[in-house]
Amino acid sequence: MHSTNLLLEEPIRMASILEPSKPTFFPAMTKIVGTLGPKSRSVEIISSCLKAGMSVARFDFSWGDAEFHQETLENLKAAIKSSKKLCAVMLDTGGPELQVVNKSENPISLQADSLVVLTPDQDKEATSNLLPINFSGLSKSVKNGDTIFIGQYLFTGSETTSVWLKQFPMMQVTEVKGEDVVCLIKNSATLAGPLYTLHVSQIRIDLPTLTDKDKKVISTWAFRNKIDILSLSYTRHAEDVRHAREFLSKLGDLNQTQIFAKIENVEGMANFDEILGEADGIILSRGNLGIDLPPEKVFLFQKAAVHKCNMAGKPAVVTRVVDSMTDNLRPTRAEATDVANAVLDGSDAILLGAETLRGLYPVETISIVGKICAEAEKVYNQDVYFKRAVKYVGEPMSHLESIASSAVRAAIKVKASVIICFTSSGRAARLIAKYRPPMPVLSVVIPRLKTNQLRWTFSGAFQARQSLIVRGLFPILADPRHPAESTNATDESVLKVALDHGKTAGVIKPHDRVVVFQKVGDSSVVKIIELEN
Repeated sequence: MHSTNLLLEEPIRMASILEPSKPTFFPAMTKIVGTLGPKSRSVEIISSCLKAGMSVARFDFSWGDAEFHQETLENLKAAIKSSKKLCAVMLDTGGPELQVVNKSENPISLQADSLVVLTPDQDKEATSNLLPINFSGLSKSVKNGDTIFIGQYLFTGSETTSVWLKQFPMMQVTEVKGEDVVCLIKNSATLAGPLYTLHVSQIRIDLPTLTDKDKKVISTWAFRNKIDILSLSYTRHAEDVRHAREFLSKLGDLNQTQIFAKIENVEGMANFDEILGEADGIILSRGNLGIDLPPEKVFLFQKAAVHKCNMAGKPAVVTRVVDSMTDNLRPTRAEATDVANAVLDGSDAILLGAETLRGLYPVETISIVGKICAEAEKVYNQDVYFKRAVKYVGEPMSHLESIASSAVRAAIKVKASVIICFTSSGRAARLIAKYRPPMPVLSVVIPRLKTNQLRWTFSGAFQARQSLIVRGLFPILADPRHPAESTNATDESVLKVALDHGKTAGVIKPHDRVVVFQKVGDSSVVKIIELEN
């Protein structure tokens, strides 16, 4: 039987905190997105990442070429096969990201209170006084007094690797020379490596969200590899999502690819509700948001945004939680608490960037984050959340949502071990997950046969993998010969496969109760099964 979760409102025995956590087949209900890169691209490391709890592999095209990422993807496929763990593929676009280009890769020392010129002339060598950038319109976008931040890939906020610049008004007239911007350095820092990101606080950069480079990557690499999720960097308007979806719709199977809007600045925040209505999910890019927002405001936006995602039934992904694990084996106390709070806020997934891409301990990072998530889930107040979600939806509910919420309530009342949901599109399973059941949801995806008048294909693989970023959903791709809509109460053979999977995973035991959600004809039904030996 599924144990009753302890609520934060209840007293917690200190002795129970000291008890070691028991290992489980599903490390946590909250999913983990790992960014694959130089430190995490071998078959062995990726296999270990999958076993540690990574369910989505992110490929960040703001750096690296298609050949490098293809080699990594081939290793991921081999790792999936050897570990027998499903994994979705996420492509993160570069977007209108401004970058400092250091072709020599020599360290650049910047001293506080000295001047530096930002120039779009990328043929010039980067020095302590001159930094080439990849954007010719900066001088037209900024004004005297604007703040500019330069930092390593995915800002760490560390004063030794990032620098604040203040545009210097007196020197601008004499040394701008058209497209150059003269800045006053506010803190000393050393820039090491070939590429640094430049962020202008609360200033709109006149560049398209989906750049020509992004379109080329999508129409070639993404098309060839049939990616599951597109992370749309620097989403600022709902129209950005609509434009990306229109572009994907013309690329064969990519019309099934989900689009997650990445909110990175105040412009995206201001249009959040409209963006949420268009996107399939939201990624809160707290690194850039932490530059645009005062530090004391970041948590407020996180809580508000995650709540809106929860009520809409769309995945919310939080980034930048354990930056220190890029170089250290353990997170700081504040970071561990931050991960737990992200779970308690209602996040579906935690996205790890630099921690796994170039971090020294990618596997350990995934493992520790998973353990923190699992502990936080034990004190998640599902009852309060359920009532809030039902009230938000209001009456009358749609037929499917009414049955989905009833399935969750029934599973809690009978203390079911798992909920088994038969689905073709994945919508029913996502609706069940929306109500945050405390037990795993085995989403049995039944493939559908479809044709484009030239060939017959089965759908289902996309839908199964895309559920790997939704809290509590664990997909199983069923035999396509089994219909999703049966005339029987349950399709016994498919149900047996799901039950056997649950038993193997250790989440279903003799005498457990299981809640089954399935469509029968034009109706959706919920069935409670009590297992025998």
